[in-house]
Amino acid sequence: MDILKSLGHPEEIINLFKYKIGGCRSVMPKLDYDSMSETLRTCYAYLNQTSRSFAAVIQALDGELRHAVCIFYLVLRALDTVEDDMSIPLEKKVPLLQDFHMFLYQPEWSFSESREKDRQVLEDFPTISVEFRNLGQEYRDVISDICHRMGVGMAEFLEKKVSSMKEWDKYCHYVAGLVGIGLSRLFSASQLEDAEVGRDTELANSMGLFLQKTNIIRDYLEDQQEGRAFWPQEAWSQFASRLEDFASPQHLSSALSCLNLLVTDALHHVPDVIAYLSRLRNQSVFNFCAIPQVMAIATLSACYNNPEVFQGVVKIRKGQAVTLMMQATNMGAVQSIIAQYSQEILQKVSAADPSREKTLRILSLIHEKSLSPAALSSRAHHISPVYVSAAMLLAALSWQYMNAAAGQPPGEHV
Repeated sequence: MDILKSLGHPEEIINLFKYKIGGCRSVMPKLDYDSMSETLRTCYAYLNQTSRSFAAVIQALDGELRHAVCIFYLVLRALDTVEDDMSIPLEKKVPLLQDFHMFLYQPEWSFSESREKDRQVLEDFPTISVEFRNLGQEYRDVISDICHRMGVGMAEFLEKKVSSMKEWDKYCHYVAGLVGIGLSRLFSASQLEDAEVGRDTELANSMGLFLQKTNIIRDYLEDQQEGRAFWPQEAWSQFASRLEDFASPQHLSSALSCLNLLVTDALHHVPDVIAYLSRLRNQSVFNFCAIPQVMAIATLSACYNNPEVFQGVVKIRKGQAVTLMMQATNMGAVQSIIAQYSQEILQKVSAADPSREKTLRILSLIHEKSLSPAALSSRAHHISPVYVSAAMLLAALSWQYMNAAAGQPPGEHV
């Protein structure tokens, strides 16, 4: 079935075949578990159990950054599990979220009242927190700070709907932008990246917002079926009296107008994505950051003006996803991918679409940035072709990026 979907795309068939046979699996990055403490080995086991997307690429990161990002992920997974658990009453959940960062320094703290599928990260939180305390101070400070700010933000939106476009940005900042900021600070703390990467919170925030907005746009129907609403009222109220009306065929024209407005809004983050990626020096960090971004723009292209958003789940082809993973290992390739999907969106812009002029303007800017030699040259002299190894490639291929290809709910931010 995967191959049938790619019949009109020969390169995808070749790459999908390579992926299916797994010819280079023997060179997948292997962790030295023998040198790890028992608690750290358990943390990596939890990472593989709870992450549907990042486990392989986290394990492909270089040096001590790998452990720091693993623990960062697990701490945020535990925090997110509290937020998602509807069985926890608000009077208990709010202080849990707001105070969660303090539990990192309480060796015995755990939480056994969750009913969520990932509850083991709460029940065995002492295993995670001890490895957090084993990290260097430069990493602990980042993780604790982001955990605190994210918990406060999650508590704010527990009973608050996303009304304005400004609140949409704020919600996405709390659940994804802060992740981008935290990761960027970890990259710099590891000295694998320049200090500028960690300092520029605006670009890091845009990296997270672009991914989160793509998830929210794509997951309209799933969220409606689950009783969730993340499309901002300021947008949908221009076209309907109720958000759920968009699922009705008679409201399709209005639904597409709102969809295209939100895609256009998300596209405004792409110039920042290009600027951010152009600063990265370390290949493992570049792959870690670039792959989800190219998946996101491919997903937005698939969603733009597409009635399927309101009838099911819009997926990019698996062969398409594998091809993107294989290609997105240098800045020139990423710029070409962004240019390609921006052009695809441009070809679908209707003369009657209410957001047409805004869409054309941002696509023109993206086209300009994606052809910019400055972004390309800023990385070119740092890239070693030898470093782009089969180990990194297979790590990327093993990253089943179903964030973009198959429904990850908003809030699953890492």
